[in-house]
Amino acid sequence: MIEQLPLAFRERYQMLLGDEYPAFEASYNKPIIKAFRINPLKANSELYDTKASGKVAWGSWGRIGSVAGHSVDHTNGVIYSQEPSAQFVAEVAQPQPGERVLDLAAAPGGKTTHLASFMQQKGLLVSNEIFRKRAQILSENVERFGIQNALVTNHAPAELVAHFPSFFDKIILDAPCSGEGMFRKDPAAIQYWHEHYPEENAQRQREILHEAIKMLRPGGELIYSTCTFAPAEDEQIIAWLLQTYPELTVETIDKPTNIDDGVPAWADNNPELAKTARLFPHHLDGEGHFVTKLAMSVSAEVTGKAPQLVKSNLTKEQQALWEAFKAANLPNFATEQLYAFGDQIYSLPVGTPDLKGLQVLRAGLHLGTVKKNRFEPSLALALAVHPVEFTNRYVLNDQEWAQYVHGDTFWVRQPEQYQKGWYLLEINGNGAGFAKLVDGQMKNFYPKGLRFQVRADQNNLADDMY
Repeated sequence: MIEQLPLAFRERYQMLLGDEYPAFEASYNKPIIKAFRINPLKANSELYDTKASGKVAWGSWGRIGSVAGHSVDHTNGVIYSQEPSAQFVAEVAQPQPGERVLDLAAAPGGKTTHLASFMQQKGLLVSNEIFRKRAQILSENVERFGIQNALVTNHAPAELVAHFPSFFDKIILDAPCSGEGMFRKDPAAIQYWHEHYPEENAQRQREILHEAIKMLRPGGELIYSTCTFAPAEDEQIIAWLLQTYPELTVETIDKPTNIDDGVPAWADNNPELAKTARLFPHHLDGEGHFVTKLAMSVSAEVTGKAPQLVKSNLTKEQQALWEAFKAANLPNFATEQLYAFGDQIYSLPVGTPDLKGLQVLRAGLHLGTVKKNRFEPSLALALAVHPVEFTNRYVLNDQEWAQYVHGDTFWVRQPEQYQKGWYLLEINGNGAGFAKLVDGQMKNFYPKGLRFQVRADQNNLADDMY
């Protein structure tokens, strides 16, 4: 691995790290640490078919171990694959329930799912991604995690400003960067790197931050992070922010053992830069990261007008069909503002602004679809509700779960105990999907595009998502 590192990269960090450089270089031959987070939003967060060999050094949900992409735990959103250093970003942000939060460059969803864990389904989480295909992956991960209070949007940062001026309590920007901190985990990233690549990325980061600042409310917090070692994208970006926006100040970060201070000498020698955090792979079990928390002055100028809140647009028929389904199956399930995109019905988070002009891939919780005088519940609803909230439940064994995710119908055990109708299928105490019981058989409603065959070896590893 070491021999793959570009000569200019090695020379740069020999100069910056001095005596520490040999240990830094040697870290590229260390094993990659696989990790995941446990989902506290689920009814049961106990692991079912995933093994953990230890805990990540920061936060309460991180575990060391590999994730099988077709495991029950991964498929039902009980866990999310994310390497240890990347887990530090949301631990610094720690949004509170009820806050307005923007994850500005959110795909594939590692930060969003972690932020949602803190928010406990309360407040508004806008999870944005500029690239459409990546935004679709982000939306799928939000669904699997069972998040009810997120809007997944597909915009350039500048396009969001008109919708959210001085709006957010917290903005998280895990900025597009040169990726130097991921060279060990993703050697393909080395091919993109050249001597001036960090400076090119720094220019883009300044452009994104210029727009992000416009969406931060007075007294709000901006969490900026990268997965690079480059001072041009790290300390020098923060130095530029402080010089350009005097209403910003650097906040102190609680740094666990082996997380280093930022280096003021790598920018303009402002001692405040030591409050930033650097994660080096030769000091800890994880990849390279940089994290900073900044606060906006409470006296900062408010830009733009507060957005109008969205209003329900359901037809009387759509409203009636949903209410009938809810009364029969989810009598105590609380929904917020209901909204329809065509025949698709969503429950929007409290405080959702008017959606006109926004490219929205997911608007809160997808409840289901209105079809020919009936309401058909969505997989998102099954993954979000706790089983005790649904009237009819059927507990799957491993064989039945494998049949279900493959798209097969199956006979229920002891059919005399079950009446016909909609059932929430349950495994390990969590919803796995919906089925309809007819004459002792479960009619399968698992989405066709997600179906797969469970194999005995289960050695297919999920992508590490940061």
